[in-house]
Amino acid sequence: MTNDAITTPSPVAAAARVPWLAVVVFYVVAFGLAWLVDLPLWLSGQGLATPGGVVLIALSMYAPGVAAVLVLVTVQRTPWRRVLPRLGWWPLRPVPRTIWFVVIGLVGSALLPIAAVCIAAAFGLIQLDLTGFSGLAATISAQLPAGTQLPIPIQLLAVLQLVQIPIAAFINGFFTIGEETGWRGFLLPALRPLGTWPALLLTGALWGLWHAPVILLGYDFGRPDALGLLLMVLGCAAYGTFIGWLRIRSASIWPSVVAHGAFNAAGGFAAVVIAAGTTVDPAAAGPLGWAAWIVLAVVMIVLTLTRQVPARRDWATPGVRTHDGGR
Repeated sequence: MTNDAITTPSPVAAAARVPWLAVVVFYVVAFGLAWLVDLPLWLSGQGLATPGGVVLIALSMYAPGVAAVLVLVTVQRTPWRRVLPRLGWWPLRPVPRTIWFVVIGLVGSALLPIAAVCIAAAFGLIQLDLTGFSGLAATISAQLPAGTQLPIPIQLLAVLQLVQIPIAAFINGFFTIGEETGWRGFLLPALRPLGTWPALLLTGALWGLWHAPVILLGYDFGRPDALGLLLMVLGCAAYGTFIGWLRIRSASIWPSVVAHGAFNAAGGFAAVVIAAGTTVDPAAAGPLGWAAWIVLAVVMIVLTLTRQVPARRDWATPGVRTHDGGR
């Protein structure tokens, strides 16, 4: 990919205005479905420890995708044959361009939590053990019967945790596809008339707020309160700029799907390298904490300065030849 911005405008002019009715209906349905699916976590009195809670959280990830399809078909009366293209599922052309952005998304999202932990360590907010991996050893030992030795060297276990990230990224994609179909497949293009940056930031913020049913139970930040929800909104607004950029530049949701999966897979990096007896503050060193915001800000500034963040009229369109792709 060169440093040239896309210069071939889409053959279809951007909508003159945001389809606010469709956007509002989409968000209400996505938000409502998420609450409905996660409601047993609240009713059980056990919160995130509710038996089957992980399954419910995974199922709720499909809510935005379901909402997007319903809105396209009912509110915007989109023919079924055009639903998948509208949501960025298809067509996958030019294929090399799509694959290239999938790789960028996978690598970039996997490195983000790692970079965030390094920044937090540089500020003295987290203590690392990069040789003995004592924190990881303590966590695994606590799950084994008393007196049981680790089956393989802890260093090898740490390496395996990192090597499995690309594989886990694609496995996680079976779940992140639900979120990405809604947020980057439908909502981001719907907000396109606002301009590239407003669309990216607003999509990310609404995505973060949508997590309220589980964030208010302590998910991700361990803060079951308004502050935890605010951190999620800010974190998703920041990370949303990157995976939203992937959607804009590739005209496909698949780079965002894989990137989101890689991000989730690498989210536990701190637990691999932390020193035993110390803790991690997710608000600082977590994958969506403020250390990650710094990394994302640098990345997006670089992309902007190198003219890789296109204006509204220059968003990529499947099948359209560009200076950095081609068919």
